[in-house]
Amino acid sequence: MNKKELVESMAEAAGISKAAAEKALNGMLMAVSNALGKGDKVTLIGFGTFSTVKRTARKAKNPRTGAVIEIPAKKIAKFKPGSKLSDAVN
Repeated sequence: MNKKELVESMAEAAGISKAAAEKALNGMLMAVSNALGKGDKVTLIGFGTFSTVKRTARKAKNPRTGAVIEIPAKKIAKFKPGSKLSDAVN
């Protein structure tokens, strides 16, 4: 499912226009991105939790040349599914 299909599904389920559904989806994505950027967690009960984790710097090999390169530390987004989402998938 891509974004367009998700917007259509949301509009149909909520009985709203596609434009309103797209605004709602964009607002939700922006809110989650902003919260994660600040280092906050976003928990949607039953669906899952979005959070950030720090990945430490490490060394790796370039598979083409075999040269050792340094990969810098960075923060990454993480998602842990909730119980209702896990049950729906299984």
